Amino acid sequence: MLTLGAYEKCKRYIEQHSKETVESRKYRMIFPCVAVSREPGVGANTVCEKLIDILQSKTKEPEENWAYFNRMLLERVLEDGKLPKVVSEYLSEDKYRHFNDAVSELLGLRPSEWTILQKTTETVLQLGRMGKVIIVGRGSVMITSKLPNAFQVRLVAPLENRVIHTMKKRSVNRIAAMKLLEKESLARKKYIKSNFHRDINDPTLYNLIVNTGKFTYDEAAEIIAIAIMKKFPKCFL
Repeated sequence: MLTLGAYEKCKRYIEQHSKETVESRKYRMIFPCVAVSREPGVGANTVCEKLIDILQSKTKEPEENWAYFNRMLLERVLEDGKLPKVVSEYLSEDKYRHFNDAVSELLGLRPSEWTILQKTTETVLQLGRMGKVIIVGRGSVMITSKLPNAFQVRLVAPLENRVIHTMKKRSVNRIAAMKLLEKESLARKKYIKSNFHRDINDPTLYNLIVNTGKFTYDEAAEIIAIAIMKKFPKCFL
C-alpha cells in the first residue's frame, strides 16, 4: 500500500536535490544507491524500510536523508511530473549527457522514442546518480549496473515462506497466494527479459543475494547494510 508519508519523503528527497547547483554537484560526495530485485513474497518492503533506517543512522551528512522508491512510489512520482523536471536538468549538463546513451543502449531505442519505459529508465538512472536511495524493481538492477556508486541486491526465499507471507499480507488463502506468486514471478521475469534481455535469476547480476527464509527481516537488513558500508566505507561513519 502506498502511504502518504512515504510519498512525501520521496518528494522531499527530490526537492532537496533539485536545489543543488551545477557547481555544488561537482564537489559533493556521491553516496551509494541500492538497487533491489526480489522474488514476490520475500518481505522486500519490510527489509528495505529497516535497511534505510540503518543506513540513515550510519551515514555521513545525515541532514541529507536516504529515500526509498518502490514500484508504486516511482510511478506516483512520475505521474506527479516533478521528477522528470529534475532529470531533464541533470541531463542538460554536459557532465551527464552520457546517460542518454546509456538509456538508449539499455533499451535499444532511439532518443526520439520517449516511452513510459524510457522515462522510467532515465528516472531510475538519475535517482541512482543522486545517491542515498534504495530503488526496488523496475529493472533497477540492470539500469544501475554501470554506475560506480550502485550496489545490487537480490532477495529470495523458499516457496513455503513466500506463500505464508503472501497469505498474511494479502489476506488470501493458500491457493490464491500460490496463484499470485506464480503470476508475479512470471511477470517480473518477462519484464526483465523483454526489456533488458537478461535473466532475473542470473546470480552474476548482484553484489549480494540474501535468503529471507534463513534470516529475519531485521537480520537481512543488517547483512545488506554491512555489505554496503564495506563496499563504500568513505560514505559512512
